[in-house]
Amino acid sequence: MVTINNNNPVQDEQFVDNNSNENVEQIHDQETANEQEINLDDQAEALETESSEEDNYLTLSEEELVAKMKEVSSSSDLENNKKVVDELKSVFYKKYRAGLDKAREEFLAEEGAEEKDFLYSNLQLEQDFKESLHSFKEKILEIEAQKNLERENNLKIRLDIIEKIKELINSEETLNDTFTEFNQLREQWNAVGQIPQSETKAIWESYHHIVQQFYDYIKINKELRDLDLKKNLEIKTQLCEKTEDLLLLPNIIEAFKKLQQFHDTWREVGPVPHEQKNVIWDRFSAATSQINKKHQDYFLSIKEEQKNNLDAKTALCEQIDAILASDINSHQKWIKGSETILEIQKIWKTIGFAPKKANNEIYNRFRISCDKFFELKKEFYQKSKEEQEINLNKKIALCEKAEALKDSDDWKKTADELIRLQKEWKKVGAVSRKESESIWNRFRAACDIFFNRKNEYFKDIDSVYEENLANKTAIIKEITEFVPSENIDENLAALKAFQRRWSEIGFVPFKQKEEIQQQYRDSINKHFDAMNIASGERKMMKFKSRVEDMSKNPGASGKIRQEREKCVMRLKKLESDITVLENNIGFFASSKNADSLIKDVKKKIENAKKDIADLKNQIRMIDEIA
Repeated sequence: MVTINNNNPVQDEQFVDNNSNENVEQIHDQETANEQEINLDDQAEALETESSEEDNYLTLSEEELVAKMKEVSSSSDLENNKKVVDELKSVFYKKYRAGLDKAREEFLAEEGAEEKDFLYSNLQLEQDFKESLHSFKEKILEIEAQKNLERENNLKIRLDIIEKIKELINSEETLNDTFTEFNQLREQWNAVGQIPQSETKAIWESYHHIVQQFYDYIKINKELRDLDLKKNLEIKTQLCEKTEDLLLLPNIIEAFKKLQQFHDTWREVGPVPHEQKNVIWDRFSAATSQINKKHQDYFLSIKEEQKNNLDAKTALCEQIDAILASDINSHQKWIKGSETILEIQKIWKTIGFAPKKANNEIYNRFRISCDKFFELKKEFYQKSKEEQEINLNKKIALCEKAEALKDSDDWKKTADELIRLQKEWKKVGAVSRKESESIWNRFRAACDIFFNRKNEYFKDIDSVYEENLANKTAIIKEITEFVPSENIDENLAALKAFQRRWSEIGFVPFKQKEEIQQQYRDSINKHFDAMNIASGERKMMKFKSRVEDMSKNPGASGKIRQEREKCVMRLKKLESDITVLENNIGFFASSKNADSLIKDVKKKIENAKKDIADLKNQIRMIDEIA
């Protein structure tokens, strides 16, 4: 975090002319008056930490998470993996506790099971994870200890440099030799690494003070002084230009980090000509302020997004509360309720963090409500064992009826009767898990025997459908190979002709119906989409230019392929997000903040669709260039 305060002058030290009446205190006051204080939100880094992509690891199994933890703890870049370790730890224990609870629940559901006899089979996984985590922490502590030693040693080196500069002030050497030695000491100073944070301010003030004394003492000649000042001005001008370029970076976090490096370099550079000091500092400070403002705005947008996330999660909790308040007294209602709860849980995972103070609270509310639902469900099914036995007898009777009909040649009447039996089967409640699969396989086998015989009988009739399928496949090929002209009207007429011919062809085999229809829609829509001009044409031109430049560099094929894969992955992610967001609208309809939430979701859907259009154009453009 960059903060320039009035107690630590880090601007240019000004050379004192031979006839100047300014003393060190006057220079200090003047420089301090020219500095600007740049304050950042103290919560920025906390918010950035909270915005971790923890959900990226949710797709991994517990074994994969343990393996990933071992890999991270053995890596050579431990410090940059601290955040990864925190995310792995959070996801692993969520999954571990969920698996433990599920295993315990399934064990206790068995007849005669007691909790004292429960033994979880994945205990070794937790032990392996803990060992890797402990190993990582020990290595981090060793690194920190080594860094602390290096900082203390750097502090000694810098104090020694200050003492050597003091000795130069009383030196009897010639001016050139003294100034050469002074420059060497400055280079040594700049090469020294970090020192303890608590000593930073004091050591910099001592250094600037003794440097000022040195310039006052040696009364360097104007020609040499002007040359050094000019060189420093050039360096600081370059820093200003680099800082201004950061305003064009799309990644504000990366720009902010580079800004910190530029400020460190600025402090290391010496003074500039007096008449340019305020001008160059104002330019550097102005660019810094703009970057800091963008950084603040970025985290303010995160705060707003987290507030919206809290509203969305609250709405989901209200949906679960409504389910709990309803009268769930049948198997079908429990099935429907379970599907709804599971769907809500999927939606929950797609929503990001809520504000830090409310995040744990809303999660606990959600978890408690879900647990209560499944506890009530468990109680219901514990009371339904007798009903399951009755249902089993009903299904056995249906199996016997189906088996009695499987060899019939009365195709219409028997098919209708079997369909009726299938509908009746669906109305019968659940049976025990132990019997469910076997009784279903028995019933399905009897039905399959009849319908397979029926299909074989009607095979000749299906040959017409096969011919229709071939004709439609041929039309799809024509549409795919169709090359549009520059005349939009002609293109539209050609596409309408394809549509007319398609509609004139009769039915196709039922199994291929959806597939062939989807192929047709995809091929025809591709041409219609191609006739729309993208709103972000300028953006696409820039992208095309970047890809063309990339294709001229060594290893172009690999880089272009990676760029395309990124676009494809992003495209699929956006398509999945749209499906979830459209589903969310239904869940939010009965919540207190429905209008606001639905409006926000629709805006996200609209933006996602625009991004998808751009990504498709980018993929097409890559394929044309590659």
